[in-house]
Amino acid sequence: MTFSTRRGKGISRRRFLSLGIAGVAGTVVADSVWYEPQALQLEKIAFPTSSTGGSIRLLQVSDLHLSSFNSYFARVAKQVADLQPDLIVLTGDYLEEERNIRGVLSFLKELKATHGIYAVQGNWEYWSRLEGENLRRHFAGAGVKLLINERADLDIKGRALSIFGLDYPSSNDHLHQLQKEVDPQRFNLLLSHVPAFSHEQLNEHINLVLSGHTHGGQVRLPFLPPFYLPRYSGRFVAGFYQVSQHRIPLYVSRGVGTSVLPLRFFCRPEIGLFELG
Repeated sequence: MTFSTRRGKGISRRRFLSLGIAGVAGTVVADSVWYEPQALQLEKIAFPTSSTGGSIRLLQVSDLHLSSFNSYFARVAKQVADLQPDLIVLTGDYLEEERNIRGVLSFLKELKATHGIYAVQGNWEYWSRLEGENLRRHFAGAGVKLLINERADLDIKGRALSIFGLDYPSSNDHLHQLQKEVDPQRFNLLLSHVPAFSHEQLNEHINLVLSGHTHGGQVRLPFLPPFYLPRYSGRFVAGFYQVSQHRIPLYVSRGVGTSVLPLRFFCRPEIGLFELG
């Protein structure tokens, strides 16, 4: 009796590599399209100050680019509320091409802060033609104070704090006028949607600048600079920088949403919680 064996066809090396590459590509697509755009990070930042009084929980939300008030944005709003901030600041770009102001207002109405919510405009508000007094009225109905080259004064836990809202586009004249109102006896916080403006004009008594706009580059590769940054980003991508001859801290948020392409890669969205000590 004789026996014969049959050998099945093995997978070729080329085929194996092709399947491996396809698998990696599929993983990258799934990560950048479905996972990372909604993988919200909470950035906790301890910010010591020379002011006396209790610690202030300041929360920054930026760059919603909200097309619809979906489950992701509902989750973001709940996380913000659960953090029980003393103060919330919003640094622009709430709208997208759909001009969905109703969805934006639905999101804003879910936010809660003991000492109020303050906002500045971004470039998308102007592009959507829902800027200025029109947007101010909408925001006021949602309990948000829109600052258009204005100052707001607060007293929080025995601390005197001023918020300066620098409008987009950030003109030198507007910045110069705001600078005249800086009180060195207060903690002075400047909000500007774009991080690149005339830093050399900043008063030495500005304690902190908060911006957005860049999305952190949105799609990144490790150890490489961003593929794209919008105009008025300058050298600023994400995180802390020091600007002007006074070395004033500037923090750039990666933002909550996405713009142009609904993708994020190696650049998760964020909300920032600053503990002003």
